[in-house]
Amino acid sequence: MNLEEKSLDQLPAVSGTSKIPSAFLLKEEPKLPEIRQGGQFANKMQDLFFKNPARETIMTTETLKKIQIDRQFFSDVITDTMQELQNSGTFTSLLKALSKERENKMHFYDIIAREEEGRKKIKSLQKQLHNVKKERQVEIQSQNEYIAYLKDQLQEMKAKTNMEDRYMKKNTELQISQTQKKCNRTEELLLEEIEKLRLKTEEENRIHTEIETFLKKEQQKLEEKLEFWMEKYDKDTEMKQNELNALKSAKASDLAHLQELAKTLREYEQVIIEDRMEKEKSRKKQEQEILELKSIIKLQAWWRGTVVRKEIGSFRMPKKDIDSKDSKGKGKGKEKDKRRGKK
Repeated sequence: MNLEEKSLDQLPAVSGTSKIPSAFLLKEEPKLPEIRQGGQFANKMQDLFFKNPARETIMTTETLKKIQIDRQFFSDVITDTMQELQNSGTFTSLLKALSKERENKMHFYDIIAREEEGRKKIKSLQKQLHNVKKERQVEIQSQNEYIAYLKDQLQEMKAKTNMEDRYMKKNTELQISQTQKKCNRTEELLLEEIEKLRLKTEEENRIHTEIETFLKKEQQKLEEKLEFWMEKYDKDTEMKQNELNALKSAKASDLAHLQELAKTLREYEQVIIEDRMEKEKSRKKQEQEILELKSIIKLQAWWRGTVVRKEIGSFRMPKKDIDSKDSKGKGKGKEKDKRRGKK
């Protein structure tokens, strides 16, 4: 009942203050079947809610106040809708209020459903807790029985340990006597070994001193040899350094001579290249002159032949010698043709 009253208190305030843009309402208008399905679900939930006799309400001053608030809210919605219809001919404010109320009611019924589910879960958890308590009691009883069994076993173990302690005391006394005998024997053996080691260390010390004197003599000899070889090394290095300096000076002189030869060689190569280029140019020029001369000769011959054949200008043949010259001209023409073919 408290949840119902809180939700009813919240419904008018939310419905009166909520403002939804017209674009959003236009998008949601095609979804009226879904809203109707949600309303059917809400009606079913409301039927289940009010069928329970514990959920019945009594008309009191608080419920009357809430009804008055709802009535005032509905009257405000109707007046806003009428004003909107008169002004613009639409009823978007009514759709907004209805959608908001549907959302609030669906939220309220979801809360009631979640509460019912929570109660069912609490009942199931209480049953599980009761079962766990029973199992725990059974387990405690079995553990008590096991503790009593363990106490009996402890008494038996104490008796066994007392007997074992007496046996172990006797056994340890015998072992101590045996170990004492063994220790005495090993002590005698260790003393003998110590004497042997003492003699051996004396011998080792003597050998060490002899070896040390021998090594000192060898070290002295090696130091003398080292001094000899160091002197020889200094002499050899000085001699080789002089040779190296001489070789470096010779190398420098040879390098300078080589650079001079390379310079002269490059100059000779440049002269040879220039000479070859001049010869090539003169050769091409001669070939060009020969070719031009041949072409000029051919043109002159062709022009002279055409002038004679066509009788251009003052070059005209006499009429009396036409027949005799025709035969000669044919022979000469054939010879010229042969010469032209050869050329």
